[in-house]
Amino acid sequence: MTTVSRYQATISADAEVPIIRITRDFDATPAQLMRAHTDPDLFARWVGPDGMDTRIIDWDPTDGGRWRYVARRDGEEYWFRGCFHSVGEEQIVQTFTYEGMPEAVSLETLTFEDLGDGRTRLHAQSLVDSFEGRDAWLASGMETGVDQGYAKLDALVAEL
Repeated sequence: MTTVSRYQATISADAEVPIIRITRDFDATPAQLMRAHTDPDLFARWVGPDGMDTRIIDWDPTDGGRWRYVARRDGEEYWFRGCFHSVGEEQIVQTFTYEGMPEAVSLETLTFEDLGDGRTRLHAQSLVDSFEGRDAWLASGMETGVDQGYAKLDALVAEL
């Protein structure tokens, strides 16, 4: 089943620096989105495309903490890991590594902009190691996982 949302993510590539930027609005407060990104049980419920089963292996959302999870579908496993550089009230800075390509580490910054009236704009940027790496991410179909994951996040925050 595909989850649909009234909002769509905007995904863009910077022409000067190997950065991917994602912007997406939510009917949620910054605190609700922060909780959904830092609570391991909540995170596992929404991250990734439909049909993925995510299991958290390690999760310490504090400055200097680390994280690791596995996403499974159709007998395939996809392992991810990183470190939380800083976790604030409205921003998370972390590293992100797909273990299938351990040499490709990105630096991610998530910022939750309060729009008022219980709405928030998520600004996410991923600085990757090269333009080739960035372009490979963009060509991977990542927008499906982003859109479906964020639609699940919409449903989750409505439930909270």
